[in-house]
Amino acid sequence: MKRIGVIGVGLLGQAVASRLLQAKFTIKGFDIRSEQIQALEANGLIPAGNVAEAAAGADAVFTILPSPESVETTVLGRGGLTETAPRNCTLIQMSTISPDLTRRLAEAANARGLGFLDAPVSGTSAMVAKGDCVVFVAGERAKADASRSLLDAIAKKTIYLGDAGLASLAKLAANLLVGLNTAALAEAFVLATKGGLAPDLLLEALIDSAADSKMLQVRGPLMASHRFDTQMKIALFLKDFKLMLDEGMRLGVPLPLTSLTQQLTSAANQAGRGEEDLAAILTTLERLAGLGADPPLNPRRVRSCLD
Repeated sequence: MKRIGVIGVGLLGQAVASRLLQAKFTIKGFDIRSEQIQALEANGLIPAGNVAEAAAGADAVFTILPSPESVETTVLGRGGLTETAPRNCTLIQMSTISPDLTRRLAEAANARGLGFLDAPVSGTSAMVAKGDCVVFVAGERAKADASRSLLDAIAKKTIYLGDAGLASLAKLAANLLVGLNTAALAEAFVLATKGGLAPDLLLEALIDSAADSKMLQVRGPLMASHRFDTQMKIALFLKDFKLMLDEGMRLGVPLPLTSLTQQLTSAANQAGRGEEDLAAILTTLERLAGLGADPPLNPRRVRSCLD
């Protein structure tokens, strides 16, 4: 596989496309926001005017889109990939969507002679840009094996999970832990700050302690500095929480902690934090605790924890 289409070049799509360009694949990209494409043209990305142009002549096409609705339209809608992608092309669906929608997309693609891989990536956009991420893969094993060079260019590890839909289920489980871990981290920062411990000192104390985690490493510095540069927007993560809760309802699995975290995240979104990183859930808990908007910090200590 050498000729690749990428549909959706937002934060995650840019990171994926950049990894593929670095690995010397020929990439055509499409996004409804032209500025997203322009940011990658200097690195060799070929701009496409629509979905069909991005898929023309492609061996594989990635969909990396913000909502289940946009994925369904792009794959199944008029002028979508099931109509326009070359036969024997493999569709690689990386967006976070429901297992049920994933299975429907796989069936439609296979009926048109297309390959289909359920292949969400676990990692923030910054982690993906560095290759510090994992791809969950499900679908036909032969197609997964044939796509291995693509996925290896993106991630440090690829895990094959079985039939289409199971990788999407794994992604929901992974994001459930990411969301709850982020909320727990925010609680810890608020508790320490309200008690008089500076956030930067707490971060220094927690790094490499028994409480260390990937989310502490990624979002701890954001919380300590009170600067919520976007890795995953709150508004988008609310979509993921809905998918988790819907799947829990479908399977008869209670998700009480997920439900509570969704409510805290929704409050942060309603307070105007929707375009900021999920770490901004901290501000909701600060308000509940009666803390000011910007707790004191020592930026030099925050930077030292990252080095």
